Amino acid sequence: MTVVYLGLGSNLGDREQNLNRALELLDEPRLRLRRRSQIRETEPVGVGRQPKYLNMVAEFDAELFPIQLLRRCLSVENQLGRRRIGTRTPRTIDIDLILYGRARIATPELTVPHPRYHQRGFVLEPLRELIPSHRLLSFRQ
Repeated sequence: MTVVYLGLGSNLGDREQNLNRALELLDEPRLRLRRRSQIRETEPVGVGRQPKYLNMVAEFDAELFPIQLLRRCLSVENQLGRRRIGTRTPRTIDIDLILYGRARIATPELTVPHPRYHQRGFVLEPLRELIPSHRLLSFRQ
């Protein structure tokens, strides 16, 4: 069993419902939701005019390998209507694998820890609710 942290965001449709539904769809016998942060409304980062996001981080117990977890996240995004039509576009749901235990992974398909999580307040603030801030530093070294 590995503790993993997923970042979730939505800026289209019923944003809060999208987040809650994503958590429901992710939760299964090999991926059990443990805790979730508060939901925060945030401005889109590095893009033109877009609707504001709702963001959160969720902690899960995972019995999935990292690539299986990534595929599960992509499947849930697809089920909730996510269409990949470019980078940094509005989306019904975005699910990022932030941390997979203490693993470091660098493949063409997956990088863990997420390469920009420590630069994103919309990830760090909710993550700090779930992990004491002094532990976050050890992931960035």
